[in-house]
Amino acid sequence: MTITARPGAGHAQAPPRSGPSATPRWWGDAGGVAAGTTLLVVTALWVSHGGLQSVGNGGAGAVSSAGRLFGLWASDLLLLQVLTMARIPMVERAFGQDKLARWHRWSGFTSLWMMIAHIVLITIGYAGTARANPFAQLWTMIGNFPGMLLATAGTLALVMVVVTSIRAARRRLRYESWHLLHLYAYLGAGLALPHQLWSGSDFVGSAWAATYWWTLWGVAAGAVLLFRLGLPLLRNRRHRLVVDRVVTEGPGLTSVYLTGRDLGRLPARAGQFFQWRFLDGPGWTRSHPFSLSSAPDGESLRITVKDSGDGSSRVASLKRGTRALIEGPYGKLTGESYQGGPVVLLACGIGITPLLSLLGELPYRHGQATLVYRARSEAEIAFRPELEWFAAKRGVSVRYLVGPRAADGSWLPAGHRDTDVDALRRLAPAVGKADVYLCGPDAWTEAAQSAARAAGVPAARLHTELFSW
Repeated sequence: MTITARPGAGHAQAPPRSGPSATPRWWGDAGGVAAGTTLLVVTALWVSHGGLQSVGNGGAGAVSSAGRLFGLWASDLLLLQVLTMARIPMVERAFGQDKLARWHRWSGFTSLWMMIAHIVLITIGYAGTARANPFAQLWTMIGNFPGMLLATAGTLALVMVVVTSIRAARRRLRYESWHLLHLYAYLGAGLALPHQLWSGSDFVGSAWAATYWWTLWGVAAGAVLLFRLGLPLLRNRRHRLVVDRVVTEGPGLTSVYLTGRDLGRLPARAGQFFQWRFLDGPGWTRSHPFSLSSAPDGESLRITVKDSGDGSSRVASLKRGTRALIEGPYGKLTGESYQGGPVVLLACGIGITPLLSLLGELPYRHGQATLVYRARSEAEIAFRPELEWFAAKRGVSVRYLVGPRAADGSWLPAGHRDTDVDALRRLAPAVGKADVYLCGPDAWTEAAQSAARAAGVPAARLHTELFSW
């Protein structure tokens, strides 16, 4: 086939760009230590206020004291949950969105169960002291204790967020609906603050406790305001992205090319994604995560969107000059840790987009890269001209795997006789010594990742990022 295009379908041909500097490894360690330290601090505050002594004394006081501890842990985890999704650049670069999302979900479920334990134990303890019925005691606390009505409303908001975050519930919701409901977590966290201020002895029991909690609340609120609102506003004002053109890449697959001002200062790397809003009419407030499908060149950006029926279909009708708002960049599926040598990229479906951008940025030598591209049909294979350009100009070995899905747990299409591991070694003989990048649907990515590990790829050379919500 004649080579008809080069990366970006019109981007100037240039050497691979290195992008922003690599993330220091100690950032992740420091973040983990800081998170663990907060839980130790609140436990120490509970002990200093007689919590351990009350448990040792037994009786209703012991139950109430245990409830206080669960409440402190729940509050601390709730604020850590807010911080994991506050889009703090240092945290994003250290851990990546998929890992932060897992921790966010884990801390959310854990903090809710601890909050329920707090409510139950405090109610039983207070009822035991007052020799009252626990249900009557709970009603009395809600109606008479300062801040408890607000705390109850906040708890209900958090319960709604957690219930809609269960996998079965998420599958029944559109992304936009889920995202809107998820914002109620901020409301729930905010409504809990007055209760702690007015009724929480471990919050106002000492100057140290008050200083700690005010600091943690301030950091969480400040991070959200600064990085979820302030930084995006600054970047959108500086870069002023607009749609330059829209190109159909295949059935239900559309690329959007965008230009703007001073894009060389946008700290984006190939493989990363942004949250996008296009000012094209009603519904523009709902953001969508779309990956860069070509390496940033300092002059323009390209994203490629699959029509998934959740608002992404509007992308195909965007007009030239439409303003785009961004949040990001996010993600760790980048080449920042690549030190040279063989590269293997495994893509499935729309997962080709970040890997295509990585093909343009990674500084591999001629013949060192292999791309294995899985698609359900020939019609769904996108970017053939660009892939042929990479094959001709940079020696990339492009392998297509076409066909319906095989059995569960396999990354291969139906009809392959090889095992998952043998097929990977046949398609990419250097896989055991390569940096391996994977992107695709969750189940497929997990199967491909398992095959790569079995083929001898060390964890440090296996790069993937899941994009499910």
